[in-house]
Amino acid sequence: VQLQASGGGLVQPGGSLRLSCAASGTIFSINAMGWYRQAPGKQRELVSVIYGGRITNYVDSVKGRFTISRDNAANTVYLQMNSLKPEDTAVYYCNADIKAYRSDSIRRYWGQGTQVTVSS
Repeated sequence: VQLQASGGGLVQPGGSLRLSCAASGTIFSINAMGWYRQAPGKQRELVSVIYGGRITNYVDSVKGRFTISRDNAANTVYLQMNSLKPEDTAVYYCNADIKAYRSDSIRRYWGQGTQVTVSS
């Protein structure tokens, strides 16, 4: 199983970006999918998570600005980021809790990270 993240880049304050993360390989089922971020000198923090039933959670600092969604048919999770602020600058990592085979236990997989820089 692999997770491939994309969509990062440089954007001015107030701008928008959309991150994507696609899971590929042998996949029986996917439970939660989410996004974390890590800014320089800081610990990795959970940004948002979405469960199979569409239940979502967000860290307080992004509520009202970020929207997480998923396409179950494509095994893909998205993070729409609006009204970006310099403090959103970080490397963003996606993850997914995946069962590769029916008999497997659920394992957490991580994407490679994509840089988001918010600067004028």
